Amino acid sequence: MASRKEKDETILLEFSMSPLTQGESVSEYVSRSLEIIDKSGLEYRLNPMGTVIEGPWEEVLGVVKACWERMKEDCDRVSTVIKIDYRKGKTGRLTSKVASVEKTLGRKLKT
Repeated sequence: MASRKEKDETILLEFSMSPLTQGESVSEYVSRSLEIIDKSGLEYRLNPMGTVIEGPWEEVLGVVKACWERMKEDCDRVSTVIKIDYRKGKTGRLTSKVASVEKTLGRKLKT
């Protein structure tokens, strides 16, 4: 069971990272990041414009750094956009935020 401090430091982080010098299709490079994210054991959701990861601050940022380290190995320029949402004492928000909107609407949404 997570300590109170770990629960308080749980974040949702959405990021997209792509090389700017590798042509139009970058799925090869994005796939490398998803391999790192998947192996991290953290909860995540891939979407068409990025990936959302949920977990303790240090672990989530560590995964993003690992993705960046891997990408910069053979990419001379890397663009990264990061958005972070912290809510004290809340976990499981990767799914509960969507569920809350669906409840309000009274129907399931495409996710």
